[in-house]
Amino acid sequence: DTAERTRVVMAALRSTESAQVGESGKDPNSEDDFLPQAFHPDPGAAPFGNFPYYYRFHPPEARVNLLPRTLLRSLMPVPPLLALDVGCNSGELSIALYRHLSLQENDSVDAGSFHIPEDLHFLCCDIDSALIKRAEKSNPFPGSVFYEVLDVMDSATRLAVLQLFLNGFGRSTFDIGFCMSLTMWIHLNHGDKGLVEFLGWLASVCNYLLVEPQPWKCYRAAARRLRKLGRNDFDHFRHLTISGDMAKRITGILTAGRTMELVHCFGSTSWDRSLLLFKSKRLKKEGENEGLPHQQEETLMADITEPQGKGNG
Repeated sequence: DTAERTRVVMAALRSTESAQVGESGKDPNSEDDFLPQAFHPDPGAAPFGNFPYYYRFHPPEARVNLLPRTLLRSLMPVPPLLALDVGCNSGELSIALYRHLSLQENDSVDAGSFHIPEDLHFLCCDIDSALIKRAEKSNPFPGSVFYEVLDVMDSATRLAVLQLFLNGFGRSTFDIGFCMSLTMWIHLNHGDKGLVEFLGWLASVCNYLLVEPQPWKCYRAAARRLRKLGRNDFDHFRHLTISGDMAKRITGILTAGRTMELVHCFGSTSWDRSLLLFKSKRLKKEGENEGLPHQQEETLMADITEPQGKGNG
């Protein structure tokens, strides 16, 4: 039973975390480890994008309504499907994606309603333990959607967390990854090199990747917000050479070196964020090796490229 196996895997992960607490006397997921105390009182100063009420201003529906409900069925017709959501905040968007893409409500056999909860599993992570606790408390699908505190730029920790989850399914990669309005925060805190490394890592662990890059004007707004609050500027902001049209620049990074290809842009939200879907070129090689008919691949891609409505929030 995949759901039970996943629960065992995540229980083992939490057991490992408890052991770390016992050895050090300090919880490695403590909020203070990730967010300096000076930033706590003012949510507008969140240096990692970990705003406590983010979805009041950018509702999940504005994003998911841009995506076809049959997206996962079209791309990955054989369950179980594994999804990775990095920078999940308090989990509202993660749950909205799960509901929307698992086709549980008002679906039909023709629409691909085989996606019962046991067929789709999300691993969602965020650097802020307080946000993860909120996500866990309100999680309506504890057997299928899992939350973990994780700094994705800590290569050793992310390897341990992801491998433990993937090993529970006998897998080495996720079917799809979601990186929603996170790239700017990685870029501001880790510089050009950090952004390139982060995107390269995502490309290595995800067969498909849905990215929502923040435009450059958001970088300036984030830096200006910190200055108005009397905080120090982001260390890397004035030294970034990757700038301008960030959707184009991120596409260039992901498609360089024959790692991924841009499959489709699902349009933009009302706050000017594009949703870009990338496909790993590993899949193309595997499809060629397995003799996947070209006409079948074109049919699958046609399912996801039908025009979608513009975001409404």
